[in-house]
Amino acid sequence: MKEILLSILAGIVIGIVFKVLRLPIPAPPVLAGVMGIFGVYLGSLFASWMYKLFF
Repeated sequence: MKEILLSILAGIVIGIVFKVLRLPIPAPPVLAGVMGIFGVYLGSLFASWMYKLFF
């Protein structure tokens, strides 16, 4: 839980910095981009599971 809260806090700080510097946010603004990131995460979990199962 601590890791999740620190991640959210870091994201908020980075979001504020990017907004103050008038830079585009470093995250996809659409659902498809967010789902792509989620897919990469699920793929890494699946690969870890397969690695433990077969090796």
